[in-house]
Amino acid sequence: MKNQLKHFLLFAVLVIFGTATAVAQATLKGKIVDAESNEPLIGATVSVKGSTEGSVTDIDGVFSLKITTSGTTVEFKYLGYKTKTMKITQKGTVDLGTVSMEADSHVLNDVVVTSSIAVARKTPVAVSSVAMDFIEEKLGTQEFPEILKSTPGVHANKDGGGYGDSEIYMRGFGNENIAVMVNGVPMNDMEWGGVYWSNWSGLTDVTRTMQTQRGLGASKVSAPSVGGTINIITQSLESKKGGTVSYSLGNDGMNKILFSVSTGLTKSGWAMTLLGSKNWGNGYAQGLDFEGYNYFLNVSKRLNDAHQLSFTVFGAPQTHYQRNGALTIADWKMTEEVYGIKNYKYNSTYGFDNEGRRRTSEYNSYHKPQISLNHQWQIDDKSSLSTVAYVSIGRGYGYSGQGNEYYGYSYQDWKGANYGVLQTKFRNPDGTFDYGAIQDINAESEYGSMLAMSLSKNYHNWYGLLSTYTTKFGKYIDFYGGVDFRYYKGTHTNEISDLYGGQYFMDSTRGDVLAENNIAAADPMWKYEKLGVGDVVYRDYDGHVMQEGAFFQSEFNKDKLSAFVAGSLSNTTYWRYDRLFYDKAHAKSDKVSFLGFTAKGGANYNITENHNVFFNLGYISRAPKFSYGAFMQANASHAINKDAKNEKVLSFELGYGFRNSWLTANVNAYWTKWLDKAMTKSGQLDNQERTEYYMNMTGVNALHKGVELDVKVTPVKWLDITGMFSLGDWKWDSNATGYAYDDKGMPLKEDGTQASGIAAPDHVSASINLKGVRVGGSAQTTAALGATFKIGKSIRVGADWTYYGRNYAYYSFSGSNLKLGQEISIAEPWKVPAASQIDMNASYRFKLGKLDATLSGNVNNLLDYQYISKAYNPKSGVVSEETIYCYYAFGRTYSLRLRVNF
Repeated sequence: MKNQLKHFLLFAVLVIFGTATAVAQATLKGKIVDAESNEPLIGATVSVKGSTEGSVTDIDGVFSLKITTSGTTVEFKYLGYKTKTMKITQKGTVDLGTVSMEADSHVLNDVVVTSSIAVARKTPVAVSSVAMDFIEEKLGTQEFPEILKSTPGVHANKDGGGYGDSEIYMRGFGNENIAVMVNGVPMNDMEWGGVYWSNWSGLTDVTRTMQTQRGLGASKVSAPSVGGTINIITQSLESKKGGTVSYSLGNDGMNKILFSVSTGLTKSGWAMTLLGSKNWGNGYAQGLDFEGYNYFLNVSKRLNDAHQLSFTVFGAPQTHYQRNGALTIADWKMTEEVYGIKNYKYNSTYGFDNEGRRRTSEYNSYHKPQISLNHQWQIDDKSSLSTVAYVSIGRGYGYSGQGNEYYGYSYQDWKGANYGVLQTKFRNPDGTFDYGAIQDINAESEYGSMLAMSLSKNYHNWYGLLSTYTTKFGKYIDFYGGVDFRYYKGTHTNEISDLYGGQYFMDSTRGDVLAENNIAAADPMWKYEKLGVGDVVYRDYDGHVMQEGAFFQSEFNKDKLSAFVAGSLSNTTYWRYDRLFYDKAHAKSDKVSFLGFTAKGGANYNITENHNVFFNLGYISRAPKFSYGAFMQANASHAINKDAKNEKVLSFELGYGFRNSWLTANVNAYWTKWLDKAMTKSGQLDNQERTEYYMNMTGVNALHKGVELDVKVTPVKWLDITGMFSLGDWKWDSNATGYAYDDKGMPLKEDGTQASGIAAPDHVSASINLKGVRVGGSAQTTAALGATFKIGKSIRVGADWTYYGRNYAYYSFSGSNLKLGQEISIAEPWKVPAASQIDMNASYRFKLGKLDATLSGNVNNLLDYQYISKAYNPKSGVVSEETIYCYYAFGRTYSLRLRVNF
């Protein structure tokens, strides 16, 4: 910590002595607000027309712009609002007071936004916006999804606590059912739908604004989300000339350095923004070291009044250790009492080998840059065409243990926690994992390594094209229509990386799987083939996803009424190419296609300037996911799930809003019915070997309903008070059918042994009664209360309280219930104790010579309150400290940052 403070102080001194003098200039100042709501517009741009002089509004909508000449025209711009100009003839300091801007859905934006930016009192959806200054003020040691935790219906947690391993839920729907877009480009994985936030940790540094649309939203894409949409807009032409340098430090060795520079918009129409940063530290929990980088480059060219090009590339390469071993409540207590690891920082896979080298079975390294080229064409005063071509190239891996199951060793032996129970087979007296014991086993073995490590490689190439045409019919109707094309190839292979002292490794399963797939090359002697470092084991296949789609949306806007209808049609095609479990003649699977569509509509009516009401409804029919649903076992088998069908979602929402000069309040109620969801659940058979199994389930239904309230009050100009309350009722609503497989894709009999085939009568199937079971993983009651005190123009102090209640464990079922032809009844999941935490933030803005500087600090979980953030209930109906396993939220964390703008 002393070294960190030295670095921080040295940085501050260097910046002070490095400040350059600036030419004294006249100052233009004021505040920009929404004309309807009088809400401040955060991140709006103010620029001198025809020059590079510009500024952006802060978190209060306030701006200050230095101008060198009088008699100039100033432009005010904000995404989704009509551009406003003002002639400035005065000299010296000019106070423009309050500048009101009117919403306008028909504008030539500087980015392609196929997922609409919703406008208050116009777009009939539940929406929340977060601006750049808010992120800077609140982020601290939190991860990107946690910025949204004070949004109604949102629950974020850090999962195991590794860098970027956090999760977000919206109205009870997880990452895989929340659409995440950056400048309108989809980011969700094409095979399973999720988002790995570790790949995008640096987005916080370049975000201009982030908007969440809960529920179906106003997304104009061919395959929308169920839970909601997160649309992140990055910096572009609006970036003012100048730059930023900053240094941050925090708990557990956290450090971050950052620089950014922007040319602003030049007279020749060019603009460039470049950013780079490095983030590193020890991690909050034991052995969670991380190192992450972030880069962002945007080069834009305004060709003329009709055409604009924008090239963007950004990425966040990172490496970090992970902690995926949730423990039982009893074991968490034991580790603190016996091993002395405080504050639930214990990591069951942290350990060393016989030579004292750090080893782990949980490590991740990944880099997923995205490159896009945007073209904007203002065809005439009514029509425009926005097109973006993009490519994403992902390269990386995680660690995956391999065991010779023929001799009784399983990759489960690598897990520090085996379904919540601390794995003691390889455990040192101090609690560290004994990787040296594995070396000893392998050294004594006559048949090579019984346990080895592999790199679980996940590469992908993703290409896409989005194009949206906008026009106006008559005076009141805006029309949007477009196409959405995507092609994705994901390569998934495991290569042996470490034999842990052995000479070779024998794969004891491949011959069995080859036989199951009816391949003539199946040979029981395969299990005796000796594999070395670099050889493939467990899996080696490509997953292909092709999607073609078209969408439209028509909006009617007249006086107090705004209404829209929208629809889309998409075709999704999947196929596999397997190099491990199939010979060349059978390597490519059959293709399976799903035709999907959406139909949505809604309206907003402004009763008076203070009151508005809205409703929306929609129906979605979308393809099941590649990773679960389309294939019986995507890792190892071409077998297509004959029971797979489109998932259907029916949703309805009703809302009311009130706003005046000092109060903004919104309340809405929603009802979402989800039909035919495909889902995979894992568990462990209660046989002698405690065999791990997976249940590929179809016919799963759910019902999510609830009410949400958010409020902002400004009783006096130096105080902002915010609050929200969300009450959800999320339950599974059907019986489902499940089929059991092991981790290699082999079908199982009820005793855990391999069945004779997928279609064989001894292959375990079961009816699973889910109706009325609570949806787990996300708090169904949340609340937040925050206050920001503005002390003069330089100091801001804030406090936020967040509450989580009615958070249920993930349901599960015991392997002993897997009886062929019988029904599995699921007991009500365990209810996690309610919890809350308090966060604090403060900032001080001052001058370093002629430069603007900000010193800010954050303390999250101020009271160091330890509570369960996520829980699992592996034995249905059995509740005790020995059967519930969980993760705990982080205790108190803190950070301090110095930022200087030039």
